[in-house]
Amino acid sequence: MMIREDCAALDAADKLAGCRARFALPAGTIYLDGNSLGAMPANVPARMKVAIEQEWAEGLIRSWNDADWYPAPQRTGDRIARLIGAGQGEVIVADSTSVNLFKVLVAATRMRPGRGVILAERTNFPTDVYIAESVAEMTGCELRCVDPEEVMSAIDENVAIVSLTHVNYKTGKRYDMEAMTRRAHEAGALVVWDLCHTAGAMPVYLNRCEVDFAVGCGYKYLNGGPGAPAFVFVASRHLEHVRQPLSGWHGHAQPFAFTHEYAPHAGIDRMLTGTAPQLGLISLESALEAFDGVDMEALREKSVSLGDLFITLAEQELAGLGFTLATPRDADQRGSQVSLRHAEGYAIMQALIARNIIGDFRAPDILRFGFAALYVRHVDIWDTIAALKDIVTSEAWNTEAFRTRKSVT
Repeated sequence: MMIREDCAALDAADKLAGCRARFALPAGTIYLDGNSLGAMPANVPARMKVAIEQEWAEGLIRSWNDADWYPAPQRTGDRIARLIGAGQGEVIVADSTSVNLFKVLVAATRMRPGRGVILAERTNFPTDVYIAESVAEMTGCELRCVDPEEVMSAIDENVAIVSLTHVNYKTGKRYDMEAMTRRAHEAGALVVWDLCHTAGAMPVYLNRCEVDFAVGCGYKYLNGGPGAPAFVFVASRHLEHVRQPLSGWHGHAQPFAFTHEYAPHAGIDRMLTGTAPQLGLISLESALEAFDGVDMEALREKSVSLGDLFITLAEQELAGLGFTLATPRDADQRGSQVSLRHAEGYAIMQALIARNIIGDFRAPDILRFGFAALYVRHVDIWDTIAALKDIVTSEAWNTEAFRTRKSVT
């Protein structure tokens, strides 16, 4: 039987414990929603103050050169590359995940003429499916969605693109990236991975797995702030062949030549479209300093420890209270979150948030708990499970206020 003192002992031995001080966490709050919006790194406000009060207010348009704004998408992309197993010059920050997914799906279908299927899975995050539907309509392809366990066998000679999210947003279940990519390549298909629930939470090795394309957001485990710009990865072997559909001026080989004939940049810059959302980009770039000196394998080791502890304590303390585990028990099959199912999941989560323990809810019955290992502690897991137990046994969730659905869940 685990007790809270056992969790405190795990924290005392935590090699990453010092990283918690890199974040501006509100006192008395347990934050387990970094898989939806990352906590704010403590260095970001000062950097934003400089950007707003000096670089923008005083430097004005000169700051594109004088404050080195212009190469920020490339510079920030190279920082992210280290976290996802990519090389320098293979990642750039631009637009949103949805826009970047659109760009790479169209580019990838253009690289596989004569193949007519974009293969996806039914439980993927909806926007990925919406974008794939649009791309299929535009390119004359068929979007074929199958159950997760059927993806491998569904890859055949008709498939142009396999489009998957590495870690499922609801259940936290993750794919074997290397095996799935290998299977796609054996069939002659290209692979696009969505890393929204991976980047910054666990190591991923895009080049080791020979991944073709990847996209991901900057505001979850990368802690870039609400609406932070996203990133896109293109393997260097593909760069000269990529023709993305949103051929804006920042993707041009010479954007300030202002010619009317489009000539794509030779490198990853060709994935750019328009002017970067500079303040969001500055926030993300500074937020990424929280990963300085962090071994991603050590980060994963702690993430697994937190997840294993959550599952152990849930089984120990919540038995008979209506909860079931929605996440794989095997750490090798999950990302950095654990999800529970409960018929009253929404109201229970609202009651938990009212106690300053923040997770989130996904319909119809999923309570999600994300473990950002840079700042989440083992005692946070204990306290969360104890609060869940009290909320259910006392029926504290059963109020009109907690049952009433808010716009954002």
